[in-house]
Amino acid sequence: MRTKSNVPSFESKSSSSKPLPTRRIRAKVDGSPPKVDSGGPAFDVQLFLDSAGLGRKVTEFRGKETIYAQGDPANNVMYIQKGAVRLTVVSETGKEAIVATLGPGDFLGEGCLAGQSIRMATATTIPVTTVLVIDKDEVIRVLHEEHEFSDRFIAYTLSRNARVEEDLIDQLFNSSEKRLARTLLLLARYGAQDQPQKVIANISQETLGEMIGTTRSRVNYFMNKFRKLGFIEYNGEIHVNESLLSVVLHD
Repeated sequence: MRTKSNVPSFESKSSSSKPLPTRRIRAKVDGSPPKVDSGGPAFDVQLFLDSAGLGRKVTEFRGKETIYAQGDPANNVMYIQKGAVRLTVVSETGKEAIVATLGPGDFLGEGCLAGQSIRMATATTIPVTTVLVIDKDEVIRVLHEEHEFSDRFIAYTLSRNARVEEDLIDQLFNSSEKRLARTLLLLARYGAQDQPQKVIANISQETLGEMIGTTRSRVNYFMNKFRKLGFIEYNGEIHVNESLLSVVLHD
């Protein structure tokens, strides 16, 4: 699998029925900082790693590499240690939709614990990504034997569902500029209980466009705008400043 550089470029380019309460919905999205693993205690990965007899292996994937494809057997759970992963679903007519973007501290493939025999989505890395791969039976065993781990895993699952709902609302009701700002903040883990990383590994503008449902040229325009306003910095990596929150919070 060839490694491809994804360095962002910053070249200049120039109803008649009663409406749904979108104002109220948008206030929920725009009035709060982006959340990562919100709604419960931070997952203690060390507790997971230290579980006696846990069968696991660490695997590193290159950028834009498929971890698993839609329809593959679902027989393990993965924990993202470094990098980012995009989940996509393809319809029978060939239309692709991005379901979620995951980062360090997130699980993927946990649907197998709920009885899914095949993968319902395709997981593709964005930058170079390191994941911990755990057999499904091992995860089930630890969930039964270690109550603290079980409590934290349930809290994580609930907060993950809430984030997917927020992503859907964001896609439906917010502008592409706000969606880009929110995506950058999520990738930088603003709102996480641990300290945000503030620096995002190289990711192309084309990929950012796919993540938020817009064109590369629009991403380029907004990235230049964010940089001129001091919301982000770029010197080989994207440095996300807390001031970028103003784009999400501004109505």
